[in-house]
Amino acid sequence: MDFNQLTNILFLDIETVSEHASFPQLDERFQVLWEKKAKSLKDENPPEVSYPRRAAIYAEFGRVLVIGAGHFTIRKGELSFRTRSFYHSDEATLLQDFSQYLGQLTKKENWRLCAHNGKEFDFPYLCRRLLINGLVLPKLLQIMGKKPWDTHHLIDTMELWKFGDIKAYTSLELMAASLGIPTSKGDIDGSEVGRVFYETGDVKRIATYCQKDVAVMAQVYMRMLGLGMISPGKILIQG
Repeated sequence: MDFNQLTNILFLDIETVSEHASFPQLDERFQVLWEKKAKSLKDENPPEVSYPRRAAIYAEFGRVLVIGAGHFTIRKGELSFRTRSFYHSDEATLLQDFSQYLGQLTKKENWRLCAHNGKEFDFPYLCRRLLINGLVLPKLLQIMGKKPWDTHHLIDTMELWKFGDIKAYTSLELMAASLGIPTSKGDIDGSEVGRVFYETGDVKRIATYCQKDVAVMAQVYMRMLGLGMISPGKILIQG
């Protein structure tokens, strides 16, 4: 099989949390703005409940906690997949570290980025948080105002799975199960990231979970291309 079509793709997943642990920690301006946001979402819970539950998915009220990244390599004719994660107590430092990695990795080849629901979430979220932190967008994320035909380097596994269908969201876990790919879910899932972080501070645990999701996404993409699956022994999850 021709695996060369896989080696210039960086698979990404981000884990996000609300910018603060609780609603009262927001300054007055953002408290008012969150109340307006919650109202637009028809969330009738008090802001002390709605904010920690929902703020993480909005870049204006959340922040990036972990970025998981992985890519395929071919050595002696064998395909392997290696993941790593980026996390730091200071979000700006985390994003700067990731941007530098992305620039170094992709400066010589025609690289692409792949994420599940990436065009609706991961890619725009990263762009917004980079700008909020006063950072320059790396070349592959300079997509502001671009038309769809100008962003062919962005791959979205959920979009591919639609086959033109416009119905609801399909989770990576459901796609993986449908394609016979083992789950990445262990002791936590995405809905528990905020709780785990603010209750325990265990970012490394979240980073490991994030990297496992990246590996599952890569397996999903392989299956969708008809390339089978890579053996678990050829997947390196960085501890």
